[in-house]
Amino acid sequence: MKNKNFVLFDFDGVIVDSFKTAYEVNKALHEGGDFLEEDYRRLFEKNIFDGKHAEKAKQFFELYIPGFLALEPIKGVKEALGELAKEYSLIIISSTISSPINSWVEKHEIGKYFIEIMGADVHTSKVEKMKMVFAKYNVQPDDCVFITDTLGDLREADTLGVKSLAATYGFHSEATLAKGNPAGFIKNPEEIISEVKKYWNKK
Repeated sequence: MKNKNFVLFDFDGVIVDSFKTAYEVNKALHEGGDFLEEDYRRLFEKNIFDGKHAEKAKQFFELYIPGFLALEPIKGVKEALGELAKEYSLIIISSTISSPINSWVEKHEIGKYFIEIMGADVHTSKVEKMKMVFAKYNVQPDDCVFITDTLGDLREADTLGVKSLAATYGFHSEATLAKGNPAGFIKNPEEIISEVKKYWNKK
């Protein structure tokens, strides 16, 4: 570990632009035309595993993983991760299962930047995964900042007192993310480094 300042990263929408791939799989599972993009985005206003979506999770991942593995990192993210890893401890906390994330980050040569990857197989609650981070690495909520693109994640982090930076280039709009009272907004990957540094400099 670099130090006790941890940057926790959501994965889908923040590091990889997987919305279209995930939506198309969910649309197929919902059997069609009445399941709109807006309907899918709304599922992420809370924990995606709360409700009927969880019942289809196994089917979802079977269909989603092949398409997801073909995606590229969002432009600018690799460079940002490389810089942040020099100064902070980085962890992925995701609702996608860990094994394909591990495969994907290794494929794109960014696995070396993360000290741990915690997917849905570790726990479906990001609250519980953050508690695991606190216990394993002997850190407190104030030692962490969470970068995410969904309102549901902001709400989960807030229950533990973990401050978040909201990425407005992902699943949710700035207006939706503002409902979660983030500590700041990241409007494109080029701002990740500056916004993280700004956050820690204020503390």
